[in-house]
Amino acid sequence: MNVLLTVLMVVQVLSALAMIGLVLVQHGKGADAGAAFGAGASASLFGASGGANFLSRSTAVLATVFLASTLALAFLGYQRPQSSSSGSVLERVPAVPVAPAAPSAAPAQPPADGASQIPGR
Repeated sequence: MNVLLTVLMVVQVLSALAMIGLVLVQHGKGADAGAAFGAGASASLFGASGGANFLSRSTAVLATVFLASTLALAFLGYQRPQSSSSGSVLERVPAVPVAPAAPSAAPAQPPADGASQIPGR
């Protein structure tokens, strides 16, 4: 079970990092207007519109992988062992015996004349 959780966590982190990278590589909507007038359209790796389709589909696939791994981790994390009883977490804490307190000296009695305990008064 721990191996499955570790694999899902690695898949989730890698898909998140790859998705962040793909989103940062993509051009914004304003870049398409410049490409329509010949500003760097020939220097594109995928052509005028091929890069947008490839990058957006790759981002969608990675988002799906990320969502699936997140849901799987949430489902597996929610599973509880069948042996535990339902109830409060505090009910499952083992009781710790408390040692009896050592007898202390008798408390000091205040002076009978009502004088203050503070010296100099």
